[in-house]
Amino acid sequence: QVQPVESGGDLVQRGGSLRLSCTASRFHLDTENIAWFRQVPRKEREGVACIMSDDDATHYVDSVKGRFTISRDNAKNMVYLQMDNLKPEDTAVYYCAIVSSLSCRLVEGPPLSYSSWGQGTQVTVSS
Repeated sequence: QVQPVESGGDLVQRGGSLRLSCTASRFHLDTENIAWFRQVPRKEREGVACIMSDDDATHYVDSVKGRFTISRDNAKNMVYLQMDNLKPEDTAVYYCAIVSSLSCRLVEGPPLSYSSWGQGTQVTVSS
């Protein structure tokens, strides 16, 4: 089973920027739809952004449109989430996962059966 590894989370002030990274050892992400999710305590994990495997089309939930950008670097086997103009409500643990094409278009889970959740990376936005 593939367990993605997320990194890049940090504490930033409102209006700041962060770039999160997602990779997986011994597994090529370039042929997969990759989604970013986030979760805060006592709430359901929610999809944030997704990038399609076939044409690199991107999809976002309304709350991050215009502020977040998902991209991939196949040579590095990485998927990124560039987050700009961060708000306190963006505070969460962020995860990446492999999802189906339909889930990617809808920016929702669950991950595919062969992709488990990683440890996530904490993003904290102070006001």
